[in-house]
Amino acid sequence: MQDLFSINDAQLSPLADRMRPRTLDEFIGQEHIVGPGRLLRRAIEADRMTSSIFYGPPGCGKTTLASIIAGTTHSAFVQLNAVTSGVADVRKVIKEAEERRSLYGQATYLLLDECHRWSKSQSDSILPAIERGIVRFIGSTTENPLIAMTPAIVSRCRIFEFKPLSEEDVVSALTRAIIDPERGYGKMKLTVDDDALFHIARVANGDVRSALGALELAVLTTPKDQNGVIHVTLPVAEESIQKPVIRCDESLYYDMLSAFCKSLRGSDSDAALAWFARLLYAGVDPRLIARRIIAHASEDVGLANPLAMLQAVAASQALEAVGLPEARLSMAQAIIAICESPKSNSVVMALDACTSDAQKGGFGAVPVHLRDTHYAGHERLGSGAQYKYPHDYPGHWVKQEYMPPELKGHRYYIPSDQGQEFKLRERRKTRGMIDP
Repeated sequence: MQDLFSINDAQLSPLADRMRPRTLDEFIGQEHIVGPGRLLRRAIEADRMTSSIFYGPPGCGKTTLASIIAGTTHSAFVQLNAVTSGVADVRKVIKEAEERRSLYGQATYLLLDECHRWSKSQSDSILPAIERGIVRFIGSTTENPLIAMTPAIVSRCRIFEFKPLSEEDVVSALTRAIIDPERGYGKMKLTVDDDALFHIARVANGDVRSALGALELAVLTTPKDQNGVIHVTLPVAEESIQKPVIRCDESLYYDMLSAFCKSLRGSDSDAALAWFARLLYAGVDPRLIARRIIAHASEDVGLANPLAMLQAVAASQALEAVGLPEARLSMAQAIIAICESPKSNSVVMALDACTSDAQKGGFGAVPVHLRDTHYAGHERLGSGAQYKYPHDYPGHWVKQEYMPPELKGHRYYIPSDQGQEFKLRERRKTRGMIDP
């Protein structure tokens, strides 16, 4: 039974907290893991959850689902936050869990929010308890656990990936808040236009917490009309939620950067520009993007179009000289130049191959005719003897062995038949080099 203070506290809670689903039937979205007959739903209903990690973007239901587990299970439920908890807190939870299991035969769930923030020592402190089943660990994180968490704890958990809610899911959550008489605005004289509702849902970008916060702000700040009705229109909704925010955590950053790089390599200017714009919008340091543009000018274009490298370096220099937003044009120009250039990976293939051979070791002496001759008396050692100076010969080229003796006959650079490299192949033919 609620007392006066708990009732007042609930009324003062944010709308997103008040409207948090309490049962699996109220839970919105994530049908791929908690839909009828799915593994996670069966485990929750049977109170047989194993240690798990809930991974996904903000506002998609990770903590909510953990709260539902707490409300439906017969086990004890403890919640910690990785930012504020330490090894001592973990040991206390484990001790109490051992006592519950030995005295009452009761299992203990431990929900750890922001679990990627745990250090190795903190993670190691709970490993024995997870292995022995003393606690059933549930980690909640917006970061990819395979990247951000210690392998030891990830290997002992089942990972469930949560996806951003669809626009329809967010509209459903907003509608529920509008009509709910206990936790929402069902007892109020409230009208929300459809275009306002869908605008909030669209801009929230799958984050139902953000959408409910925008709805709450719109309702609380809109004055009543002469009939006592609060009318939320599209302009009100636009002011309440403003522009969408891309929450660029480490995992999303690498995913978007990967998509950008693959678009450059795949010669898709439109896609590369789209990912470029999203990276900038998410607040990524533009110098990181500029470095990738330069790298791909060699990795994916190379000598098929040497001007691509000049465009890339010029864009980087423009960024340093004029900064954003002006340098966006120079960077976009370089992106388009790389995408539209003929492609060749001959430079990176040559570098990888020669680096691999260098790492094997087994180096012999430098051939006499290639040795240094800048010092007096080099003739006594034979250095430089029989070296042929290319500029003394027609075409400024003469057939001569330059490779280390142990690598004689190896081929690293093989020009493609794209762009300028086609001309290189033809020139090399005149010198007796037949490229595959």
